[in-house]
Amino acid sequence: MTTTRHAPILRRSLRALATACTALLLTTAAHAQALEVSTSFSILGDLVQQVGGERVKVRTLVGADEDAHAFQPRPSDAREIGAAALVVVNGLGFDDWMVRLARAGGYKGTVVVASAGVATLAMAEDDGHGHDHGHAGKAVDPHAWQDVANTRRYVANIADALAKADPEGASTYRANAERYDGELKALDAEIRAAFAALPAERRKVVSSHDAFGYFGRAYGIRFLSPVGVANNAEPTAQGVARLIRQLKAEKVPAVFIENVADPRLIERIRSESGAQVGGTLYSDALSTTAGPAPSYVRMMRANLDALRNALLGAGAAR
Repeated sequence: MTTTRHAPILRRSLRALATACTALLLTTAAHAQALEVSTSFSILGDLVQQVGGERVKVRTLVGADEDAHAFQPRPSDAREIGAAALVVVNGLGFDDWMVRLARAGGYKGTVVVASAGVATLAMAEDDGHGHDHGHAGKAVDPHAWQDVANTRRYVANIADALAKADPEGASTYRANAERYDGELKALDAEIRAAFAALPAERRKVVSSHDAFGYFGRAYGIRFLSPVGVANNAEPTAQGVARLIRQLKAEKVPAVFIENVADPRLIERIRSESGAQVGGTLYSDALSTTAGPAPSYVRMMRANLDALRNALLGAGAAR
């Protein structure tokens, strides 16, 4: 009698257990089949994750608040990249080491250059740090992601590459890219409107290294820097002194520390020029999840806030 009375309950329990096991197996299989993508630095890793969603497993070599210019790879990095299904780099000389590392690890696939097709910005001269060249021999600024319009091109390139590597997920990648592109388009318009409201004579700042050329060109901000595009470049005493004289003459209102830079140089410039420290800008890396810039969109908004507040004054908070 007891066995008969409990049989329906037992059958329901077994069915529920079987359903749970099936769901677990499907979830495990989905994770096991995730496309493994290796990227060079945190900003690029976020863009790939935004487009790839749950269909990708992203490994980023240079993490949050870390400087890609000074990255020193380990032998294990080459092996892990070599086993990836797809390798994505910025290009423009920013992360050539990633290509060499991938080949050293045995990677035989396509290296996707996310910046392909952007309108590049030439530096005044070669910075001596091996960046890509064009424009009649002038060094090309690799920080193209600082213009949101360029990042929209990055996203399109990444979506195309993921769809080719994983045709079954093509519709997902394109849908994710379309959604994200809409978000980036709105962000671009927001930044343009914010700086258009500032007087032109106030749109001058100093950053630790020359990483904001694209931002300046797109949004009408003039950036001055004591060093070139490579953050580990050593500024000359004459160059720093010349910059300080320029800041005083032009009454530049603010200097900024970058999250990947040594703050001592900016502090010296601040103390000798009289400009205020406007806060931290995120140039080559996202912040950690605990910081204000753990994603590309939040990074650009954090930079917008810091710049606008410094150029308008402390009372101009968003």
